[in-house]
Amino acid sequence: MRVYPTPSARVAARQLGTTAAADEAWGEVLALSPDADTPGMRAQFVCHWHFAEFAQPGKTSWNLEPWRPVVDDAEMIASRCNPGGPEEPF
Repeated sequence: MRVYPTPSARVAARQLGTTAAADEAWGEVLALSPDADTPGMRAQFVCHWHFAEFAQPGKTSWNLEPWRPVVDDAEMIASRCNPGGPEEPF
């Protein structure tokens, strides 16, 4: 699944402590794609929300894959939001 963040989402993602905004944005993703409602997909989205705009500002899409394993936060960050397989750089 490719998530194309809006300009306002990119601004919100750059702000620290935006858990409520991340939850709201994830709700918008689920409204468009309810089948994405899995723990691994949400974790990938939240990781991208918190780090993608810092690592590679303006990346066209945030790519989420349902086959990726559910991992703890430390492994999610270490894998650059892409646990369990080859990564695509931010």
